[in-house]
Amino acid sequence: MRRLPTGARALGWGAVAFSALAAWIALPPVAVRSFAVPLALGVVAAALGIVAVRGGEKRLGFGAVAAAVLGAGLGILATRSGAANLEQAVVWSALLASMLRYATPLTFAAIGGLFSERSGVVNIGLEGMMLTGAFFGIWGADRTSSWVLGLLIALAAGALMALVHAFFAIHLRADQIIGGTAINFLALGVTGYLFIDIYGQEGTPTDIPAIPEVSIPLLRDVPFVGDVVGQMNLMIWLALLTVLLAWVVIFKTPVGLRIRAVGEQPRAADTVGISVFKVRYAAVIVSGMLAALGGAYLSIGFVNSFGENMTAGRGFIALAALIFGNWRPFPTLAACLLFGFSSALAQRLPVYSDSAAVLFQALPYVLTLIAVAGLIGRSIPPAAVGRPYKKQ
Repeated sequence: MRRLPTGARALGWGAVAFSALAAWIALPPVAVRSFAVPLALGVVAAALGIVAVRGGEKRLGFGAVAAAVLGAGLGILATRSGAANLEQAVVWSALLASMLRYATPLTFAAIGGLFSERSGVVNIGLEGMMLTGAFFGIWGADRTSSWVLGLLIALAAGALMALVHAFFAIHLRADQIIGGTAINFLALGVTGYLFIDIYGQEGTPTDIPAIPEVSIPLLRDVPFVGDVVGQMNLMIWLALLTVLLAWVVIFKTPVGLRIRAVGEQPRAADTVGISVFKVRYAAVIVSGMLAALGGAYLSIGFVNSFGENMTAGRGFIALAALIFGNWRPFPTLAACLLFGFSSALAQRLPVYSDSAAVLFQALPYVLTLIAVAGLIGRSIPPAAVGRPYKKQ
């Protein structure tokens, strides 16, 4: 059983908690209107962070000090905001429900990237595989009048796109970054051409079967909780289940052990009879299928339409979430939820300024840059990731 943090580490986490409190206390439902309160909490958090640094917890301590500055700053800004605008922008049940919706495509793609990169293959092509799944998912649902068949067609299209990436990365030992980038451009071109060729300027029909919502009566009637999870799209539940299954497969099964062995020490794995090529091919194809599910959720589960380049960089955000989560399922889910929350918040911030509405949409991408920049040299990827294997 893991013990609770003590000493300097406990002080560091306490500082993080005070930092979060400094921002939260100025928001609804508490909505403290005096800037002195978040400022005082931020000062306490910064002091605890400094003590943690002096106690030897430098990384956590400095992070806590930065969080203290951010938390106090956000709290003070909230106290300066108009109460009406603040109450309209910060509705926690709506924000959390939107967070889950925005995090779902990221979660599918990030867990897909987890399988690929744990096996040693960098998958920059997640964006293209998501876009492929988005188009073929809605095209399949339109042609078959079934969202289930649409998902299956999206899975097949994502698997095919992943197979192309796997062939160049594993069999031909091409540069995996360049190969993934080529997959992104290939998907952009193919889906853009087919979209114009099939649907023209009118776009996709409005009567395409959509992935249904799942209503849970017991949860739906619970105050606040029911507003968040009482009625959610089926794909949101599947995304959460995928994270759990990924953790079981990667860390609790012989299959996962083989995937991790191939990604860490492929030569040793080959020596004991594990086929490095087969494992990597399978992992990359699974990666493409999961990314395609994320794209299909966007087109037939979220907006119920398709537009050119509709993934809009979500594959790269998913890749950042994977790095942020240190190539582990549950921390990766937490990172996806963080990015999903930033997207949900960005949708509500235009109440402050219509002219700056477009600028607010950049919030998830800014957060992605900050997260990745802060992890340079700290996240430890699988030892053999990005290294083509040549059988002796």
